[in-house]
Amino acid sequence: MGERDTETLTKLELQIMQVIWRLGPSNVNAVQEGLEQQLAYTTVQTMLNILQKKGKLKRKLRGRAYVYSATVTEEKALGHAVRDLVDRMFGGSSEELVMSLIKSRQLDAKKIAELSKRLEEERGNS
Repeated sequence: MGERDTETLTKLELQIMQVIWRLGPSNVNAVQEGLEQQLAYTTVQTMLNILQKKGKLKRKLRGRAYVYSATVTEEKALGHAVRDLVDRMFGGSSEELVMSLIKSRQLDAKKIAELSKRLEEERGNS
C-alpha cells in the first residue's frame, strides 16, 4: 500500500470517520447505529480495522469490546481528500479546480468575492 492509499479515504471509510468525529470514541455497535445506511456488524468491524491499519483510528480494549478513536482531525482528512482530488483530476493545479467550478457554474463572481473576504479574515486571525 502506497502512502496515497493510506491518506485517502473511501466514501464508506469517510462516513465511518464522520460518525467517530461526531460521537467521539466509539465501539462497533455505536458506529453501526450512527451510520445513515444499514450495515452488518461484521462489515462495520472490518471497516474499523482497516481504518486502524491505515492509522486513522486507534483502538483500546474497554471491557470485552474495542473502542475506536480518531487519530486524525476531520480538517486534516479533508485536506488530504482535496489534495488527492486536485492531483488526480487537475494535474496538481488548484487554479484548474477553481476554473472547473466556475465553468460548471458552481462558483460565480459573488461567491468568489465572499471567499476572498473570508480569506482576508483568516489571514487576519493567523
